[in-house]
Amino acid sequence: MLKQNEQTEFMDFNNIDEIKKAGFIGFKKMSELFVDSSSIPKIKGVYLVLNPNFKKAEYLQIGTGGHFKGKNPNILIDELKSNWVENSFVVYIGKAGSETSKATLNSRLKQYFGFGQGKNIGHWGGRLIWQLKNSNDLIVCWKPLLNDDPRTFENTLIKKFVSEFSKRPFANLAD
Repeated sequence: MLKQNEQTEFMDFNNIDEIKKAGFIGFKKMSELFVDSSSIPKIKGVYLVLNPNFKKAEYLQIGTGGHFKGKNPNILIDELKSNWVENSFVVYIGKAGSETSKATLNSRLKQYFGFGQGKNIGHWGGRLIWQLKNSNDLIVCWKPLLNDDPRTFENTLIKKFVSEFSKRPFANLAD
């Protein structure tokens, strides 16, 4: 049996079966999870937001994301276009929980969905998703982590993604 890092080392970001083999579960439409997030585990982990049909990106000038602490989450269409990664299922890689955070996949994704529905919630990361016209149709999957640190695991996934696509996933902005 491969260790978690080894599973993702060989994971193909554009193959749902390979993502599942790497331990990701869920694979639910964002709009479904807005209504019922009970299937998302209450444990730390990492998650992916997927555009599995390579649907062409169409952007909203003003997205649905909330204005947390009065900050506008929207960026210019030209910036959205420059962040887009052609031929990639993965549009965002996120984490829930760490050595200093008690967040779970369930609590963190609920925050993310609330932010995407215009609520004043502090989930600034991944905000570009909410400027995609098809954001409700995107697929979310997650990987519960019992022993690994989600921050480290997320960084590993992003580095692997960058090595394959020469840039970060669409909604993973550099800090």
